[in-house]
Amino acid sequence: MNLHEYQGKEILASYGVTIQRGKIATTPEEAVKAAKELTEETGTGWHVIKAQVHAGGRGKGGGVKLAKSLDDVKKISGEIIGMDLVTPQTSAEGKRVHQVLIAEDVYEPGEVEVEEFYMSVLLDRAQGKNMIMYSTEGGMDIETVAEETPHLIFTEVIDPAHGLQGFQARRIAFNLGLSGKAFKEMTKFVSKLYNAYVGSDSALFEINPVLKASDERIIAVDCKITLDENALFRHKDLEAMRDIREENPTEVEARAVGLNYVDLDGNVGCMVNGAGLAMATMDLIKQSGGEPANFLDVGGTADAKRVEEAFKIILKDKGVKAILVNIFGGIVRCDRVAQGIIDAKKSMGDAMNVPLIVRLQGTNAEIAKELIDNSGMDVQSAIEFQEAADKVQAVLA
Repeated sequence: MNLHEYQGKEILASYGVTIQRGKIATTPEEAVKAAKELTEETGTGWHVIKAQVHAGGRGKGGGVKLAKSLDDVKKISGEIIGMDLVTPQTSAEGKRVHQVLIAEDVYEPGEVEVEEFYMSVLLDRAQGKNMIMYSTEGGMDIETVAEETPHLIFTEVIDPAHGLQGFQARRIAFNLGLSGKAFKEMTKFVSKLYNAYVGSDSALFEINPVLKASDERIIAVDCKITLDENALFRHKDLEAMRDIREENPTEVEARAVGLNYVDLDGNVGCMVNGAGLAMATMDLIKQSGGEPANFLDVGGTADAKRVEEAFKIILKDKGVKAILVNIFGGIVRCDRVAQGIIDAKKSMGDAMNVPLIVRLQGTNAEIAKELIDNSGMDVQSAIEFQEAADKVQAVLA
């Protein structure tokens, strides 16, 4: 589950991480009010207006701008709120901006040179351990840094039995070329950041940039946080931060009825039980010349109602030219799935007018075949996996 920048910073601040302070606003008037309050609290003269959407590269799309007066705050906020922000991480249509973060200016000049760093905390899947990835090249796309100057990217792998050790935090500060007060501040920053990552059960923390300010404070200027959805039952307060306006509407609807669904750009709808079989089904569709239109796992307890809901969700995608149902009846019974297919056809009528290929194997497969054969439906049945894929290829030809 992705969070907005201001929500991520709330989490960081709760663990003692120093952040670029700011206030959220949904109208230009609220933005001016927030800027005045921020000036009183922090003394900042200029303000940074940041679009709050679930996408990186906001600055490149005009979603991050500096305001040097209250008039600028009102004008810029009015331009950003309501715009469809297009960034390298959005579709061509962009994302609608519903709110902006009015943030303090932390780049004020001083005796010490301001520096930007990159830092993220994530799981190293190869080693099964968390790691901190960091670089002296803050403020840049980390993909560009990895491609052009890979020697400037460092990693620190954390032993889960011991957690982040003091010497590791100091090594990070040393590799970033820090000394004196900034060195000490960075070691504290790293430790608190890692505690926040573990404590919130997150899948990703990305702070780009981490700023060494002119007073040598270490500050999280930006913040991207992705929470582990499997752990949200432990964090009801964090779950409440979900902004469904930023998510695919069809995926939101599927989640509401208990379906594991991911929207894709393709022409063959998939309905499968089990994530592994779903991935294999998508691969076979690809090899047969088709393109998967979705990932859809109806789960191990699929009943007729859930199968009917799955069909409705698949057919919301007007690009679907065929549907492949590939069910292995282990826990789920094939006759239940067959009944769901029949009920869906009766309920949806002409809306379910694309070719349907069905492969049901396992528990009560014979009963399922009999149900479908006696339903009068125009369904192409298959027994073998490859046979199902070949039938998909034929209907797309």
